[in-house]
Formats: sequence, C-alpha cells, structure tokens
Amino acid sequence: MNPELLARKTIRDLTPYQSARRLGGSGDIWLNANESPFVNEFKIQCDRLNRYSTCQPEALIQAYADYARVDKSQVLTSRGADEGIELLVRTFCEPKQDSILYCPPTYGMYSISAETFDVGVKQVPLTADWQLDLPSIAENLDGVKLVFVCSPNNPTGNLIRREDIISLLNMTQDKALVVMDEAYIDFCPEASTVDLLAQFPNLVILRTLSKAFALAGLRCGFTLANAVVIDLLLKVIAPYPVPVPVADIAVQALSPAGLARTKFQVLDLSANRAYLQAGLSMLPGVTVYDGYGNYLLVRFPDGDALFKALWDNGIILRRSPIDNCIRISIGSRDECEKTLAFIRTQLEKIS
Repeated sequence: MNPELLARKTIRDLTPYQSARRLGGSGDIWLNANESPFVNEFKIQCDRLNRYSTCQPEALIQAYADYARVDKSQVLTSRGADEGIELLVRTFCEPKQDSILYCPPTYGMYSISAETFDVGVKQVPLTADWQLDLPSIAENLDGVKLVFVCSPNNPTGNLIRREDIISLLNMTQDKALVVMDEAYIDFCPEASTVDLLAQFPNLVILRTLSKAFALAGLRCGFTLANAVVIDLLLKVIAPYPVPVPVADIAVQALSPAGLARTKFQVLDLSANRAYLQAGLSMLPGVTVYDGYGNYLLVRFPDGDALFKALWDNGIILRRSPIDNCIRISIGSRDECEKTLAFIRTQLEKIS
C-alpha cells in the first residue's frame, strides 16, 4: 500500500513553502535568507537537560516583556514566529468554514499554514505602492478570522502606513484579529504597533529573535497580544515548545549586554544596507526600493539572468515573485562589496 494515499488530500495537493534552505545552492556568499552575518557566543548549561522545560519559561517571558514594553501576560514564546502563525490559525479558524486574509506580495507561510488546516485563504494584493487596499479588504472580510499584515513587508521592505493599520483595526473590530508580522521591526523600532495593544483587543503582533538578534538557528519567536488571546493560544500550544538551551540563550540575548550588542550590530547592518543601496542605485537600469529591514528589493533589467549568474558563481540571493526583482539580504561589508562588484561587472557585460 502507498502511504501517500492515507494522507489528507489537502496535504497531497499542497505545495510546501520554498525556504532558502530547501532551495539549496552552493557558494561562499549567502544573502538569501535575511540572516545576520554576526556569530555571537553564549554560555550553555547542561545540568537541566534531563528535565523537560516549562511551557513558557518565566525568565524568558519577563525578559521579552521588558524589551517589548508590555506586560508579561501579553507575551507567548514559541518555536519561531512561524509557530505563532500556526497557533493563531488553529485557535481561531474553523476548518472548511473560516478564512484568513493576506496581502501579497508578502511572506508565504500565512497561506501555507491556513491551507494545511483546511482553512480558506483570501488574497487582497497590495496597491501599486505596496500599501493596504483598504476598500478591497473591507469587501472581502466575510468569514475572515485573521488578517495578516507584514511591516516591514517581506520581500518589498516597505513599512505599512500607521494610519491604514489603525483603519484596518477599526474595520475588523468584533470581526477578525489583525496580525502584524513585525519580524524585522528591530531595524526600525519606532514603527512598531505595540503601543496600540492597549487600544485594540483585536491586535496581535508576531516577533522573532532570528533577524536582528542573529539567532535564526535558535528558532525562538514571540506573540504579543492581550491576555485573552494569549490564554487561548496556550490551550493549543505544544507542552514543551521551548527547549531549555533555547530559553537560556534567548535570555542572554535579551540581557542588557545582549541588547547593547544587538543595537550595535543593527547599526552596522544599517550602514551596510545604505552602502549597498547607494552602490546599486548608481548602476544603469537598476531600481533599489527603500527598505527598513535587513534586506533590499532590487529590480534589474533582466533579473532572472542575473540571479542565475550570481547563483552559478556562488553568490546565493533570493529570487522575488515580483518581475525582474531580487531580494538581497544585508551581510557583512565584505559580502556586500563582493556582491556589488559582481553585479556591476555582470551588467557591464550586457550593456
């Protein structure tokens, strides 16, 4: 018997999310996953590995609550922000009845998580300037329980206008939760919506240590919401979602020394982003979009051909769903210089 026949039809038909690691590649410069180039050291203790972790480690919850400036009752930690997305879908959406809504081009896991649980998916594309199409969202809210908004948006890099977010929160009161994906907010903390939690009980915020904190391999994320939402999510989360070493390292990263280091590294990456943006903007036919995360979206005369040339020469970037666009993660200054030099040389060959 073929075990595949036992799987749900939804899963058999599902196209999985194509993460950077799934796509593979071979080279010396990896700027395709919005990872940090910094390698930081942490102390790992092994004297508690024979015991299960607590579901929500008190020290970690308090540390992130202090960092985000919320009450600890408003914080849930999980295996990356991806698990936060899944928990929200499982908690608030009835399979084959409710839907989520999201606004492409944006992060692909919103739809994958919904489809996995037989939850409907509604798409309302961003406007030409990559902002929310509020009238179209209003027309598509029937049956929607979750509206996902990414800001800074991946892959475009732009911020969603605060006044539009507030309009969306008002529009969805008593209808749906608005889930603000703030995975990259540590690069522009002034744009966070965390201050709106007190005003809007239907606001949920996703955060992560993967980007600015240089801990992508740790898989540690956070969901910020009012206590009622957090308590509901705690009903469905796995019994031991945060391994003991993960909690220990995360607490160190959120200590005063860890936060100071992260702030310095964010400034370094912002400088590298400005360097790469300036250099690429000088090339003929190239458009560099303003970005607020640790990546840039760049349009080239022939993005597909350039992407392949970079890939074949060991410079691994991320192909964008937007025509002729490539997303470039911000790496070290050396990585940025080598990437810029190769692109410049390649474009000169075809000019």
